[in-house]
Amino acid sequence: MATFTTDASNEEPIVHPSNGSTSSQSTGSLKRSSPHDDNEDGDGNGEWQTIEHGRPVKKKHKKIPGARSNRYPGIDFSQQHARLQAKINVSNLRDLILYIFADGPAPQWVSVKHRPEFRKIVTIMVPGLEETMFRPDVDFATYNNDNSNNTDNNNNREVAPPDDYYPRELTKEGLPEALRPFADMFPLLWPVRAPGDDKYGKLHSPVQAMLTVPAKEKKAGVKPVSDPHGWKDVRTRITEFLATPEELVENGFPKHPAFLRGGERDSFRDPEGWVHTRVESLTDGDVPEAEIEQGSITAGRRILALDCEMCMTGEAEYSLTRISLVAWDGEVVLDELVKPDKPIINYVTQFSGITKEMLDPVTTTLKDIQTKLLDTLDRHAILVGHSLDSDLKAMKLAHPFIVDTSLLFPHPRGPPLKSSLKFLALKYLNREVQKGDGTIHGHDSIEDAKTCLDLVKKKCEKGKAWAAGENQGENLFKRLARAGTAYRATAGPQATGGVSNGKTSAAIDWGDATRSACNAATVTISCSSDAEVEAGIIRAVQGDPDGLEVPGGGVDFVWARMRELEALQGWWNRNKLTDPLSSGAPPPVVNPNPTTPPPDSDSPTSPPLSSSSPLNTALQTLTTRLQKIHAALPPCTAFILLSGTGDPREMSRLQAVQQQFRKEYNSPDSKWDRLSVQWTDVEEQALRRAVRVARAGVGFVGVK
Repeated sequence: MATFTTDASNEEPIVHPSNGSTSSQSTGSLKRSSPHDDNEDGDGNGEWQTIEHGRPVKKKHKKIPGARSNRYPGIDFSQQHARLQAKINVSNLRDLILYIFADGPAPQWVSVKHRPEFRKIVTIMVPGLEETMFRPDVDFATYNNDNSNNTDNNNNREVAPPDDYYPRELTKEGLPEALRPFADMFPLLWPVRAPGDDKYGKLHSPVQAMLTVPAKEKKAGVKPVSDPHGWKDVRTRITEFLATPEELVENGFPKHPAFLRGGERDSFRDPEGWVHTRVESLTDGDVPEAEIEQGSITAGRRILALDCEMCMTGEAEYSLTRISLVAWDGEVVLDELVKPDKPIINYVTQFSGITKEMLDPVTTTLKDIQTKLLDTLDRHAILVGHSLDSDLKAMKLAHPFIVDTSLLFPHPRGPPLKSSLKFLALKYLNREVQKGDGTIHGHDSIEDAKTCLDLVKKKCEKGKAWAAGENQGENLFKRLARAGTAYRATAGPQATGGVSNGKTSAAIDWGDATRSACNAATVTISCSSDAEVEAGIIRAVQGDPDGLEVPGGGVDFVWARMRELEALQGWWNRNKLTDPLSSGAPPPVVNPNPTTPPPDSDSPTSPPLSSSSPLNTALQTLTTRLQKIHAALPPCTAFILLSGTGDPREMSRLQAVQQQFRKEYNSPDSKWDRLSVQWTDVEEQALRRAVRVARAGVGFVGVK
């Protein structure tokens, strides 16, 4: 017996504004009946019709539960049942979405009731919101001038007091007037920690944390990488992987005059004992296309892999004792021991492989090696190696054309961390190297150079996208489309027990949303103002009348970002550096006293706009937008709001100081007393405190 079901409620009349006539349109969806219908009796709505042998057999009503129904979905927090040990973070909010709509694990920080009854989830990121804004005595006129508003929450303590990470109840009496409607939409204010690294003074992208689902945890040990399903190699020239001058300077490479222009170039002098290769400009290395063999990944350049071994000649001072150069074909071009000018105080044989007996008969000096390298490294030479900044400093030599495997294969946690060559070889070449590490044999510089060469060759054969971001996980929109789960309450009898039929999604963001992670959503809406974001959210929730772009009845999951408050707060340009998924929109010019039309008669009551301060006005405007969105949501919709981060301004200022210090300090001729900025433990601790402030975001979770 063949049995199938159809959604009889998908036939919805559409009114055409031009003539007032109606027509019937079917969305063809089996996910829902009429998710925006508040009619609780289900009469004429939400009916599922079972067909057997071409005839209707029985109608089963699929009703949206009433607000007082014992089946109404909810997201609750009980301090008695949920003992928090730390602040929730952005990934906890993402995982809540996955639990409700897909295959995510049940959250431990809240209790989700009647999960199958949820119809939609709307998540909005509003950078610029802070916990201190939601205090009753806050003065928005002086808010950004009062450092007490941005206090360090002592997140560095191992066990913080419960008040630091437990949510607090929202009441109208306990909120400033501009934000009182929040109490009607959300029961609690949650402290939400943004992703980052306190130790290294870094704030990571909250957008990436929200829109990326990490790969499942793997067993301990390094697992060799494998090509993704459907992967196609894209042969890429090695010149595409050359480090930029900015990358070289930032990573401590010695400065080459080819990087400089004008007066700075004219006044350049090598520090005492240093040399630089004979390259006048970065374009000198270019080879005419006519001289490049078709399909060649070397692009007519001479590729040399370099590795050096060093021994200690002073406290925290290392000098060159062995140098190895290997050509593209694996031939050893140069392999020599070098006797330092200063006496060796520690051979560090367990790492260098160098012993006193090896160096005793050696007469080759650093100057001899420099002379050979200047003859070898012409304008077409590209040096390949791992953390070559150390090798070049040991040789006291500068060269502008570098392919560094520590930059080519970045650490999963980002700079300044770098993966070891041993790790990269095992992961990407399935090869174990440096077996003598920690023994009397130490490292073999020829083996290390060949390993770097093979890593670069494989990257060139596979292409830029290979081994790039494989630890990043899966896009949230793709995950929902792949693993989104429907239940009987929303998809009819055939979904009893839950079936994976995918969830539709929409992404509404500033700039070109198709150029970011938002491109994976079913629908993308690009905006240039928060007003457009508001309209886009409502459109995504309700759907287009003709269903041509946004499906009729709307999508299941909506993610959006409002940015006018972020711009007014002065966070945009600073925080943009931590947002690799940004769609590239320029910061808006925000009118601190916008003229907002009065709300429609059927819209929620909004607080009156005030001109007392630009921030107060912006918050009132934001609150009005959120109220309108909330009013447009259908019943049984989860509504999530988060700031993403706290105030990043002081962190960004200190990071700029740190970057300037590193740039000056890493210059070969740097002198401590000549540095324009200093970086001591005082600044380091200040940066860590500023990062904790920047990571102190807020969030709200409610159910319409």
